[in-house]
Amino acid sequence: MLEVTDLRKSFSSPDGERSEILDVPSFSLAAGAQLALRGESGSGKSTFLNLIAGILTADSGRIAIEGEEMTALSESRRDRLRAAKIGYIFQTFNLLQGYTVLENVVLGMCFGPRGADRRHAREVLERVGLGHRLDHFPRQLSTGQQQRVAVARALVNWPKLVLADEPTGNLDHKHGQVALALIREVCHEQGAALLLVSHDEQVLAAFETRQDFTALNRAIAGT
Repeated sequence: MLEVTDLRKSFSSPDGERSEILDVPSFSLAAGAQLALRGESGSGKSTFLNLIAGILTADSGRIAIEGEEMTALSESRRDRLRAAKIGYIFQTFNLLQGYTVLENVVLGMCFGPRGADRRHAREVLERVGLGHRLDHFPRQLSTGQQQRVAVARALVNWPKLVLADEPTGNLDHKHGQVALALIREVCHEQGAALLLVSHDEQVLAAFETRQDFTALNRAIAGT
């Protein structure tokens, strides 16, 4: 369901010199698969996810999601494809502090195929154990509960692909394991493919299928 070919990305340094951070010749992920990518800070793994999601644009190469080429779309069409097919779980949660738990998840539905369906948003929040916190604000939640809101927001539109960028990075070990199990379980229930990146060996060990992102990324591997 995800195919990446000859993907390259570089950035300009303050002195104007361009540095290549990403060069991935080939990568694929099957529908419903769950894969963890190992990578240290600076290895380009977050950039890789942002390119797949259409948040960043590649210098060259091809990204196809269910046969639709993200790299060939305009910004507005990339936004629509992301809303319809991709759920993104951020390490820093990215919750809107002035909105309640329910409102954060409903807002995540506005550009998706379902529209702003409050009933479905409540059902997903109940599924992640936050049915009793719908009217609370993010500042009133623990970090573990905030991550559950982020998970609900990412999964509320029934995405085909879930991208998780160090999703346990701001949690202690106990809550990190709970969050990881929840992400994997709900992705499995919904039939969504999961691509997770992390440098945490305990997180990586939970996955039967793992890859070393440094080996995939020639810009870092130097090959």
